[in-house]
Amino acid sequence: MNLRFKRWTSHRNPLYSDSIVLRHLMKQLRILSAACILLLAGCSQYAVVKRITPLLRTGTAADKRMLVLAKSAESNPSGSLVPLLETTSEAARKLKTRQTDAALQEYNFAVARLCDAVHDAGLNAWGKPVPLAGGWSLSTRLNPKQTVDPNLFKLETADRFEISGSYVKARTFKQGLGAPLVVSSRTDDATKIDPFAQGKKVFYGTTAVARFKGKHCEIMVEDPLEIERVDFEGKHFPLAADFTTPLAMSLAAAKPRKLELLRLLNPQKYEDTARLARLQPYDPDKIPVLCVHGLMDSQATWVPLINALRGDPEIRERYQFWFFSYPSGYPYPLSASILRRDMDAIAAGYPGHKKAVLIGHSMGGLISRLMITDSGDTLWRATFGKSPAQTKLSPTARGTLESALIFRHRPDVSRVIFVAAPLQGADMAKNWIGRLGSKLVKAPVTLLNIGTEAMKLMVPGQPGTLQIKGVPNSVDTLAPNNRFVKAINTVPLTPGIPYHTIIGDRGKGDSPNSNDGFVPYWSSHMEGAQSEKIVPSGHSVHQNPEAIAEVMRILKLHARR
Repeated sequence: MNLRFKRWTSHRNPLYSDSIVLRHLMKQLRILSAACILLLAGCSQYAVVKRITPLLRTGTAADKRMLVLAKSAESNPSGSLVPLLETTSEAARKLKTRQTDAALQEYNFAVARLCDAVHDAGLNAWGKPVPLAGGWSLSTRLNPKQTVDPNLFKLETADRFEISGSYVKARTFKQGLGAPLVVSSRTDDATKIDPFAQGKKVFYGTTAVARFKGKHCEIMVEDPLEIERVDFEGKHFPLAADFTTPLAMSLAAAKPRKLELLRLLNPQKYEDTARLARLQPYDPDKIPVLCVHGLMDSQATWVPLINALRGDPEIRERYQFWFFSYPSGYPYPLSASILRRDMDAIAAGYPGHKKAVLIGHSMGGLISRLMITDSGDTLWRATFGKSPAQTKLSPTARGTLESALIFRHRPDVSRVIFVAAPLQGADMAKNWIGRLGSKLVKAPVTLLNIGTEAMKLMVPGQPGTLQIKGVPNSVDTLAPNNRFVKAINTVPLTPGIPYHTIIGDRGKGDSPNSNDGFVPYWSSHMEGAQSEKIVPSGHSVHQNPEAIAEVMRILKLHARR
């Protein structure tokens, strides 16, 4: 990469004005910044997934026998199907008479190896028995509550994978009956199957339970986020689950880190990445939790929180998780308008769904704040000094500006949790670092045109207001002296929607003079909050264990009410 800066000046080269020189410099800085973040992304990964040979560790003679069978199945899956059926049937009979931990582990391990062989052999047994040698037969089916076409997905056992990474340090298991599986979509674009899918690939955790009638084996694939217990041989067992491996595999496949800075620096290029998606099959009986990330971030940032919350049975029973991801270089009022549009699509696709709880981190908290606000024309008048009807704009500019400046609260939002949210702005956004960062963000062409048109009509800012020469970007809209920030804080939140704040103090215990390294206490604090929790954390408050415990407390409170 050639990063040499040519000494272009208007004196030495009259073809180039100072503004062209500045644009060239900013372009070079954007390239340098992108290169740096890609380099850093390779040094520390959110999730790494490695395939391993699983081991059974019961401390009995079954351990060695199962290892031999597992290795045989790896090399010859088709030829191992019948021996695995015999072994799994024997383990099921043993578990029926002795409900010991060793017997349960042996059964689960045998089921897992049987599922591996079915997968590796390419055996399609969905919905109908497949005859095998020695009079054996095998079939697989989904729980009747699951309505997807199983042929669109592949199933792999979770214990085949070793995971590591900064976002999956803790592996959340639920001990019980069955072999945890990871379901992954076969298509290259899962949104063609489901418009609210996570993205190109979907990874989801299920659990396999094998039952026998004579020499016929039926493998039932259960959803551990839907079912807590299963019946097996006349006994009740908790259903086993691995809630972390599917999240890790999703992160490893998507590699979201490399896009986080790029979506800040060039939001127009990545505008198609804005989406509202769900992490599990829609359930009309569960409350949606909608997570909104912050500046230079992605939906990946919520993995530690979701991983921990799914370990709690009450949360699993009452909630389903969604996320909103967007190019964070957009001014956040525009991102909020995109979220409203997507929430309208959810309401159309799932009419009558339960009201959502929003969790917004950093700039995601500002977006969430606009979901529980009725702006009227206050923001418009603060910008143009006159009503919308009196403001002469092109249809394109009017449509974009009205969606960003005139809005009503969402009736489908019932509670909001603000996490490290700079609701009054962040001083860093207005100092030299913030101003340099603002110049690095490449404004979308459509917004540049709208900004040029709007700037001619805007009323002069009050003394001390942030002075910008074009349409504001996300960094600009984080500055405390930004025109929008000052105006929105004169508009009260809609009454009747409870909200909470979680704030970091970096462990210094110096509130109300605290700071999480980016957002000061005075900016995150909100009068009227149902609760305020200060945790010993930097700006990544939403990944702090105490903050996660506080989110869990609030969600349980909300569900019970």
